[in-house]
Amino acid sequence: MSQPEYRADGQEASTSELLRRLSEQTTALVRQELELAKVELAEKGKKAGMGAGMFGGAGALGLYALGALTACFVLALATAVAPWLAALIVAAVYGAVAGILALSGKKKVAAATPPVPEAALDSTKEDVQWVKTRATSAR
Repeated sequence: MSQPEYRADGQEASTSELLRRLSEQTTALVRQELELAKVELAEKGKKAGMGAGMFGGAGALGLYALGALTACFVLALATAVAPWLAALIVAAVYGAVAGILALSGKKKVAAATPPVPEAALDSTKEDVQWVKTRATSAR
């Protein structure tokens, strides 16, 4: 059996006083946990922002590299054909690759819709049905 709670005057605390303390302490605990969550999210948000900025910089530099690589392809192909034709060939190849990627992306997006967690919904429906069955059998 647990030890009884006592007030400051040495008297045993009443149930209502204990419930009041429990309510106050629970409220304080929830507020402190929410404050901690805010601080953690702010810190993680700063780190995520820095990471996103670095990804943006990497993307920009990647585009510059692709431009330089494209110029390299055009100049290399220009040794065999006219320069305008070399540029047209490289552009056509890039266009074909972009088209293939777009069609593949469209298929992936179509497969992902609707964005509903179907397995979780099915599981929840089963749980509700199980509770209903137990509730009616208990009567």
